[in-house]
Amino acid sequence: MGRLFGTDGVRGIANTELTPELAFHLGKAGAYVLSKDNGGKRPVLLIGKDTRISGDLLEDAISAGIMSMGGDVIKIGVLPTPAVAYLVQKFEADAGVVISASHNPYEYNGIKFFKGDGFKLADDMEDEIEDIVQKTIDINSHIMGEKLGRCLERTNDAAALYADFLKGTIDVSLKGMKIVIDCANGASYTVAETVLRELGADLTVLANRPDGININAGCGSTHPENLQRKVLELGADVGLAFDGDADRLIGVDEKGRLVDGDRLVYICAKMLKEEGALNGNRVTATVMSNIGFHKAVEAMGCTVDVTQVGDRYVLESMLKTGCAIGGEQSGHIIFRNHSTTGDGILSALQLLQAVKRSGKKLSELADEVTIYPQVLKNAKVKNEHKKKYMEDADIAGEIQRIETLMEGRGRVLIRPSGTEPLVRVMLEGEDTEEITKLAEGLATLLTKRLG
Repeated sequence: MGRLFGTDGVRGIANTELTPELAFHLGKAGAYVLSKDNGGKRPVLLIGKDTRISGDLLEDAISAGIMSMGGDVIKIGVLPTPAVAYLVQKFEADAGVVISASHNPYEYNGIKFFKGDGFKLADDMEDEIEDIVQKTIDINSHIMGEKLGRCLERTNDAAALYADFLKGTIDVSLKGMKIVIDCANGASYTVAETVLRELGADLTVLANRPDGININAGCGSTHPENLQRKVLELGADVGLAFDGDADRLIGVDEKGRLVDGDRLVYICAKMLKEEGALNGNRVTATVMSNIGFHKAVEAMGCTVDVTQVGDRYVLESMLKTGCAIGGEQSGHIIFRNHSTTGDGILSALQLLQAVKRSGKKLSELADEVTIYPQVLKNAKVKNEHKKKYMEDADIAGEIQRIETLMEGRGRVLIRPSGTEPLVRVMLEGEDTEEITKLAEGLATLLTKRLG
């Protein structure tokens, strides 16, 4: 069996790769690891899920594992991933569990844990859970009778508490704003509408009729085409697209153009700077953030802290530096003054607040960032050679030549794949034809020398 935990929990095709048996053992191991320092008290774990058909199956399986260890389960039903991160603290639970595969198709599902402080698990805790599961270590004390755990339902007040929290993160009315949202037939389908309507928005809602198999299907942040059309059709001010578990956001301006995570982070960072709330005048982003984003942030007198790809790495950096905002092109945005993780609805509210306070249209704010074309090419190499590209003199020389050629107007980024025998070559610059030719040439050289 390969490694269970990826960059965002355990994922796989439900009932074949991510089986109820595996979920049961994850529940047991998770309850043990996450509560062994609670002074012998009965552990309490909060469970939320998205709208996938397999959610009930996995929820019952992992609940059984937790209760077999004497833990109590609080089921909060269908709510966004960040709702679990918030409510685990609100309910003073020992840990939270999210059953979701985010933006993936419905046949996939996933399980990820939050600690009692609302943060995702550190690598060492994931390793301990994984070790128990894979080595079938017997951690069960085979408890009986009154020591067994119970299951509680708190669906209604959980959703209301989360909605109230979200509304409290902004202090402007949305009255008069014509907004279209796409809920991806996922976890945001009720709470996003509730929050925006109660804040006064003139709201149109798309993809809010989940049936268990239509999550992310031609909708949401990975398929925003319907949202773009509807914004133009209605003459809306803003379009907002969430993914299946609502931890990311992609925007659409009044011209029907996409506003990606880079531009969203810039717009909100500028608002925070004007409020005096941008700690240290710094913003956090990943290596994939566009050079145009860097230039725009630097032009407003701020610096960009750069991390590897993944919202967990963005958060790690933010916690070290005290940075107030960070995110990815994909729309994972973290507002550390409000949340411990990316939150699509919260990000949407901050964006709408920025638009209202600026007195400008979203297109005007987005156009302050000039996005440079990016070209991505894959070089097929031997798996054992993926990380040796800088050891080859010819490859290193060609990378240096391209970096010199692109200096000040572009860049080259080399990323070995974590799962495939590939090295990804990304070039960014002003001329698409030029960077395409350079990327293809470098990818061919990598394949020739390392393939």
